[in-house]
Amino acid sequence: MNTLALVQKPTKSEQNAATKSYATLAAALGQIHSEQTEIELEKTKERITIPSRALILLSDILKAMSQGTTLSIVPVATEITTQKAAEILGCSRPYLVKLLEEGKISHTKVGKHRRLKFEDVLRYRESMKSEQKKHIIDMMNFDEDLGLYDSQC
Repeated sequence: MNTLALVQKPTKSEQNAATKSYATLAAALGQIHSEQTEIELEKTKERITIPSRALILLSDILKAMSQGTTLSIVPVATEITTQKAAEILGCSRPYLVKLLEEGKISHTKVGKHRRLKFEDVLRYRESMKSEQKKHIIDMMNFDEDLGLYDSQC
């Protein structure tokens, strides 16, 4: 699977098709209560069995496409470069390398190159967001204690 490559914004035509398909699929998913379901391909009349989780993922993809969101599907165990990880985290590559050297994100070395697991980068990003949210709440509470923030407005 080619990961994180050819990430393109959906065209207007794709957005329109995704909008119609998402509504239909979302309604159908409400009626599916088994681990897999059989669907029929209209063009070939061929019937295939699909895991329900795959249909849920397809629904998420269609929803994102209908909103014009650029997306990419990446296997969780995929290894990525430090440059790609820095782009995902929104930081510079040298700063990311510093995080790696401090042991904040696990990685492996292939020759002189560092490789990170995509899931480790996402886990670190989520912990960063959680920490940021905690700091914002702490600042709001501090301002409120000082009378600088009036929650009655």
